[in-house]
Amino acid sequence: MMCRMVGFVSLVLAGTWAGIIAQEVLGPAKLGVAAAVQQGSAGLQVGFGEADATPRVGEKPVYLAGFGRDRKATGVHDPIMVRAVVLSDGSKRIALVSVDVIGLFHDFVLGVRKQLPDFHYVMISSTHNHEGPDTLGLWGPTTPLPRSGVDPEYMKFLEQQILAAVREANTRRAPATARIGIVQAPELLHDGREPYVLHEDLVVLEFISPEGKRSGILVQWNCHPETLDSKNTLVSADFVGYTVEALRKKHGSPVAYFTGTVGGLLTSLDVPIKSESGEELKDGTFEKTERYGVLLAGRCDEALSKAQPVRLTPIEVRSKQVFLPMTNKVYKAAQTLGVLDRPSFLWTGDPNRAEPATPQDAEKPQCIRSEVGILKLGEVEAAMIPGEIYPELVLGKVQDPPDPGSDYPDAPIEPAVYAQLTGRYRMIFGLANDEIGYILPKRQWDEKPPFCYGRKKAQYGEINSIGPDAGPILCEALKELAGK
Repeated sequence: MMCRMVGFVSLVLAGTWAGIIAQEVLGPAKLGVAAAVQQGSAGLQVGFGEADATPRVGEKPVYLAGFGRDRKATGVHDPIMVRAVVLSDGSKRIALVSVDVIGLFHDFVLGVRKQLPDFHYVMISSTHNHEGPDTLGLWGPTTPLPRSGVDPEYMKFLEQQILAAVREANTRRAPATARIGIVQAPELLHDGREPYVLHEDLVVLEFISPEGKRSGILVQWNCHPETLDSKNTLVSADFVGYTVEALRKKHGSPVAYFTGTVGGLLTSLDVPIKSESGEELKDGTFEKTERYGVLLAGRCDEALSKAQPVRLTPIEVRSKQVFLPMTNKVYKAAQTLGVLDRPSFLWTGDPNRAEPATPQDAEKPQCIRSEVGILKLGEVEAAMIPGEIYPELVLGKVQDPPDPGSDYPDAPIEPAVYAQLTGRYRMIFGLANDEIGYILPKRQWDEKPPFCYGRKKAQYGEINSIGPDAGPILCEALKELAGK
């Protein structure tokens, strides 16, 4: 799901958590299917807000998320931000929030929603930044026993900053029209896992005031913000901060960045990037990170230059609670140790209902509760996915026939996410309202030898997934929401 597995496998096999990396696993969700489009829109209103959520480094340890455990921050290079966009069609008001952290569990999202009762819907996603504070628990100290890297005081602070950003965006809400631009940017993506499939769409929405001034820009891109790699010890938003700042300076308006499809693994690492003078820049450097961010901003400008008017009303939200079986033994052990603070439920085979598990149920099959959704903004339709979904599942490119080494070669191909969306334009919000880790096509699951593609060992991915059935269940739930 969320990160790199530096040293993970060997350390787990050795009986330690030193390598646990990536994935958040478990958490309650809410709602059943909720939708209802109300006509009679009074026109689009939009507002942008932001708040600084940078942790204080030095007062106590700040554990950086996304690579190996016990990576303590030594300073701050650039801020961790919360950015919010509030949209209204006159009858419904929703908030879209993006946070420069590795991920947030569903319980946390529910807690924020309770404090925003006047909103029809609140979506909180994470950029999946690998250079920010641990917000899930997997990257804390390893001795004398593995412990969570989450600071409860910071999480309370983060909650308050999210609320502040949403309230500022709501206060700034004003009439606007919208335009949408989409370009493909494969040169800014590297796929770290076979079969190599890129989600190349870079989607940019711009909002224009009645006076003709740009009132905000929303960017949605499909890439892990991990350019700084594992040795960095400075808090940073990775390339996201540079992209936002470059667009803000050029256009003089607020900018909100949202992560989309990042499973697979779609990453900025190993992407060849050159400086303006033609020098090859290295992974793990701020020089490459900044340059990547600026180049991405340039492609956003290209999308803006081609942008077309788009209608974003009426607003409709459909969301569904889902229960997902959790078979990852590492995550189960992490729950037992308190490293992962997320409730479990008893898995009975029904993704629509489950009862809470008790300590006495430790040996019984268990599951987590999460949420999937569809957001319809007039001609734009977006899937809200609670983790790091593989591009094959989004684009309908699941391998067929499967590789002979697959663990589940007879698994049916999941309904493709984008095939369920009927809007003129499509988007995806990844890590939306939860972070459950990697979401794989079941027939591409590959933990056992013989391994796919003639490899001598398994590829990275499964170790940061809750299990092989998450993909099928989520895709079927999305299909149900779409009414197909």
